[in-house]
Amino acid sequence: MFRWNLALVALFIALVAPAPVNAFSAFGPHLGFSSGPDQIILGAHLQFGDVAPQLDFVPGIDLGFGDNLTLISINGDFHYRFDVTGSSWQPYAGAGVGLHFIQYDNNGPYSDGSATEGGGHFILGADVPTKSGSRFFAELKLGLNSRSPDLKVLAGWSFRSH
Repeated sequence: MFRWNLALVALFIALVAPAPVNAFSAFGPHLGFSSGPDQIILGAHLQFGDVAPQLDFVPGIDLGFGDNLTLISINGDFHYRFDVTGSSWQPYAGAGVGLHFIQYDNNGPYSDGSATEGGGHFILGADVPTKSGSRFFAELKLGLNSRSPDLKVLAGWSFRSH
């Protein structure tokens, strides 16, 4: 288990470290909910656009609370943008890895605890430009294993960095 978590942290650092200081193209907040555990989620993300043709790297951090635990997730996601003509919505699909820091808060003298686990997820989403020039998005993340939330439904905004 420790080796798996260490490998995920190393992968996340390797993907983020080579980027120049102002290389990200957008940033913003997101919020939503998850199932398995049932939580409210608040978070933020950066978007590094076009790391490959139509592929964005989107690292982020989520804070989930509820269901007798607090979950902090550091995610490294990739979004492949589909070219759709005739619509202002731009769908995307992708996958990502996450490192989850879990704080259990159960009732009882010996039931509190913490854990650090790694996991992965599939992503389906779409974004649309707003009148102010930012982008609104909605996405669905499906956990690949028991270490990731089963389902996350998120919505948020991406503001241009320049």
